Amino acid sequence: MPNPLKIIHCFRSPVGGIFRHVRDLLGQQAQAGHQVGIICDSTTGGEYENKLFEEIHPLLSLGLHRIPMARSIAPKDFSALLKTRNLIKSLSPDIVHSHSAKGGVYGRMGVWLSDKKTKTFYCPHGGAMHYDAGSLKGKIFFSAERFLERMTTSLIFVSEYERNAYHEKVGSPQCPEAIVYNGISPQEFIPVPLKQDASDFLYIGMKRDLKGPDIFLDALKITRNISGKDLTAWFVGDGPDEAKYDKQIQTLQLQNCVNVSNAMPAREAFALGDIVVVPSRAESLPYLVLEALAAQKPMVAVDVGGIPEIFADQKHRLVQSENPEAMAKEMLKLHENKNRHIEAAEMAEVLQKSFSLNAMSTGIEKLYS
Repeated sequence: MPNPLKIIHCFRSPVGGIFRHVRDLLGQQAQAGHQVGIICDSTTGGEYENKLFEEIHPLLSLGLHRIPMARSIAPKDFSALLKTRNLIKSLSPDIVHSHSAKGGVYGRMGVWLSDKKTKTFYCPHGGAMHYDAGSLKGKIFFSAERFLERMTTSLIFVSEYERNAYHEKVGSPQCPEAIVYNGISPQEFIPVPLKQDASDFLYIGMKRDLKGPDIFLDALKITRNISGKDLTAWFVGDGPDEAKYDKQIQTLQLQNCVNVSNAMPAREAFALGDIVVVPSRAESLPYLVLEALAAQKPMVAVDVGGIPEIFADQKHRLVQSENPEAMAKEMLKLHENKNRHIEAAEMAEVLQKSFSLNAMSTGIEKLYS
């Protein structure tokens, strides 16, 4: 792109895959000479996320702006929208790139209320697409999405699944659209060696029902009962339902075989457990799956969202969501497969051709222009 741009990324929650996506994207954009900044929630995240903000702070020539943003629809949304609008007006960006449902509202309406010359790009990242179209929340969110299309320069979907869900629940977009897959860096395709005392299985992710940690714990209990083996696991992450899962570990009498940890970098966690388990109830195109497969981790994952697009011709290995028995069966099968690490290395080689960070940033920059 011949001229540097001023780009603001607007999103609510600075955790998980969305935050990873934004950090990767703005890193590439800053390297290309663009000015970048962030508007996001000030009430979400902890010590780990604060360290991530410190790492990217030198890249944020347009600043880091954190304001209170409610997760659900709330009266304080009006205050957050007004503050977002004022920030956009003062920063006068060329582009506001919004991510997920709340970010999509604040970013696009903030531009509409301030400077309509700014171009707006929006990626749902799953977000509201996980709601049932027939539910009250679904009807509200999908009507809002349709209304906000008139304030959108282009929609960006991270998977074919996400695009199809939008078409089905919101309707055919009245603005341009494109699919740009999430991508990861070449360094992430280096295998992660296991620690000497590594566990058999690893759950890493948000501790909230959408990600299925309860399904993982149930499946682990079943694998131990079926096999009669003292199978172990690491349970890594933070989230709003953490106390509930701690109680579930006690109820299932897994406290002696499950190590619990707060959130940590994915590649650090990969050294703690041999087989990564992804038990989500819903996903779009999860970074965790890309990261783990790139690091040559054997994986048990569910057949939801865009995960089959990642597994491609290996998608027959995926298990039905919300089925602890099926997940336990696949966990045991992979645990007993002596070729699992060879097969994981082959999978990583295939993955590298389709999901690169360079392809992601180049694809989005073309849409900007």
